Amino acid sequence: MRIAESELIINDDSSVFHLHLKAEELADTVILVGDPSRVEMVSSFFDTIEFKRQSREFVSCTGSYKNKRITVLSTGIGTDNIDIVMNELDALANIDFKTREPKKEHRTLTILRIGTTGAVQEDIPIGSYIFSHISIGCDGLMNWYANRDSICELDMEEAFVKHVNWDKKLPAPYFIKASQKLIDKFSDCTVKGLTISASGFYGPQGRVLRMPLAMPNMLELFESYRFNGYKVTNFEMESSAVAAIAAHLGHEAGTVCCVIANRHLKSSNPDYKAKVKELVALSLDRLTD
Repeated sequence: MRIAESELIINDDSSVFHLHLKAEELADTVILVGDPSRVEMVSSFFDTIEFKRQSREFVSCTGSYKNKRITVLSTGIGTDNIDIVMNELDALANIDFKTREPKKEHRTLTILRIGTTGAVQEDIPIGSYIFSHISIGCDGLMNWYANRDSICELDMEEAFVKHVNWDKKLPAPYFIKASQKLIDKFSDCTVKGLTISASGFYGPQGRVLRMPLAMPNMLELFESYRFNGYKVTNFEMESSAVAAIAAHLGHEAGTVCCVIANRHLKSSNPDYKAKVKELVALSLDRLTD
């Protein structure tokens, strides 16, 4: 099946439209970060660097760490950007840009998002690392794709909707599990995460400045949800789309975050960069062991 030029836009230099990466420049292991400046921090750990690219908020660098080739790429904020990033990474891996047809042999990427997050349980201290075993997509993104139920934890989803009395005007949430391979790599050094992946930073995460919330008690309801040993641990804004698109397209993906605020305790640590750097070092070691 040939993919039309309007559906997959390829730049004149044979790079993919938004990321400006070429197929040969993409490593099998990919680290995603939100902040473009964090690409330089991650790549500072590399033993060698092949190249750097920049297009809009999408800054990338491919190099090696402990003899393993790794690409680090910034996504910006939100699942809308993750939709772009994940689809274009898969296109680089699994579509022949010359023929515009899917490749016969599937290439599987290992994709880890490293970010920051706000905890919602009082027993999760600032500075902790949370790996999102399951993400609750409150962004609505995956509802635009067919067969979303086939990759979702439907029992958890149904129980959550009932528990919080989900407002029908909001996008239907979806529950998606991360790669078991990555969960296992981080199980001994991170909190088991059930993560709210929100579509915004303020209202969608229960913050009130000058606009009231559609669900005024959402934080209390989220915090009190329980299902088969899981409880909601944290808010962030990308993990659901990373895990869900990867599951649809046959990649290994997950999200690990450093806690820089606790919403229950109403506390935060603005000087969190050192802890994030420690998380990056830990993640690189786990990805290369």
